[in-house]
Amino acid sequence: MTLPDNPFKRRLQAGEPQTGLWLGLANPYTAEMAATAGFDWLLLDAEHSPNDLKSLLAQLQAVAPYASQPIVRPPVGEAVLIKQYLDIGVQTLLVPMVESAEQAQALVDAMRYPPHGRRGVGHVLARAARWGRVDDYLDRADDAMCLLVQVETRAGLDNLEAIAAVEGVDGVFIGPADLSAALGHLGDAGHPEVRGAIGDAIRRIRSAGKATGIVTVDESEARGYLEAGCTFVGVGVDTLLLMNALHGLAERFRQG
Repeated sequence: MTLPDNPFKRRLQAGEPQTGLWLGLANPYTAEMAATAGFDWLLLDAEHSPNDLKSLLAQLQAVAPYASQPIVRPPVGEAVLIKQYLDIGVQTLLVPMVESAEQAQALVDAMRYPPHGRRGVGHVLARAARWGRVDDYLDRADDAMCLLVQVETRAGLDNLEAIAAVEGVDGVFIGPADLSAALGHLGDAGHPEVRGAIGDAIRRIRSAGKATGIVTVDESEARGYLEAGCTFVGVGVDTLLLMNALHGLAERFRQG
């Protein structure tokens, strides 16, 4: 048995634009529904959604037969938690609130086996290695891992070039919601200062030679980010899509 490929990382390195959907419903049934829609990637969110290790595992299993590639956002970039995520089969992580090169390097180390990192070895217990049946897992696992770091504070912006320069950081994601709050415009990601900071960050990340990502629920804005050179762009959120559909249907019948 061979190690599963990471098509998301391969396409990211090739500079191919990929669009995806944020999943916050924490449910394998709806995750599988989303996987049939044709998005390049699906973000399983454990920072702001009620996901735990078991619910993430169930969603990974649900989307595995489909082409959409799973990305997982942990609540925090903590080494023990990262080890557990990788063992259940996560290959791509989006880690929030990265503010320094030192923090980014620690995340790289947590995703790699010694001597190149400090990931604990337990592959015979891990779905990622098919419980020891992937013969070359220990030799090839590091190359399959993809690390995306999320910059969304003033400190992160100040250290952006240093963060992007860390070997093993595959992409930098701009978090517009927290960034707008950090810049003094809570809830207003469209404020001119926030837009200016995002545009500047995109240029700086691209100049550093790293893939750039962001999320928006505005389709024209998403296309603008793609035109600006972002190569992984979230274009929707499952909870918002569902709530908008539910409220819209209810409102039409109330008016009727």
